[in-house]
Amino acid sequence: MNFNFKEIFTGTMILFAVIDIIGNIPIIISLREKAGHINSGKASIIAAVVMIVFLFIGEQILSLIGINVNEFAVAGAFILFFIALEMILGVTLFKEDEGTADIAAIFPLAFPMLAGPGSLTTLLSLRAEYSIENIIVAIIINITVIYIVLKTSARLQKFLGKNGIIVIRKVFGVVLLAIAVKLFTSNIQELFN
Repeated sequence: MNFNFKEIFTGTMILFAVIDIIGNIPIIISLREKAGHINSGKASIIAAVVMIVFLFIGEQILSLIGINVNEFAVAGAFILFFIALEMILGVTLFKEDEGTADIAAIFPLAFPMLAGPGSLTTLLSLRAEYSIENIIVAIIINITVIYIVLKTSARLQKFLGKNGIIVIRKVFGVVLLAIAVKLFTSNIQELFN
């Protein structure tokens, strides 16, 4: 086991920024109103399983189609870049289908909102640079935060207010933009070496 606090902290912050659970509180509130109830535990567990499974077999899936982790990380950097632009500029570039009330815990909440293309791409990008056990700890920390936010979403919305949520989204958007640039530059160099 090669636990590294810096890798765990950085991985946790990157995933937190990509998943954007705080910024998604309005969507969670809306889903809760439509479904009547969201099973927070079920949504969190499904998101965790999807992320951990993809962390382990995502690279094999890529190798089957002839793509290496650095190429995927560069592509992931572009996705993170656009997600960051969404957060900073308040625009919607990626549109997601809405699920029906009976499957709200799985779709669209667990997938693709929590364990979506952005977070899965990020996991493989992180795997290119960090130890797998540190990434798993970062996933578990994020899933714990997600569970807490899902359980307390109505109270959090009242506490933060609309402006508070907007400020948090923009701050994490800038952080995510910087991470996207770093991912792109470090992995593009590997491709040309």
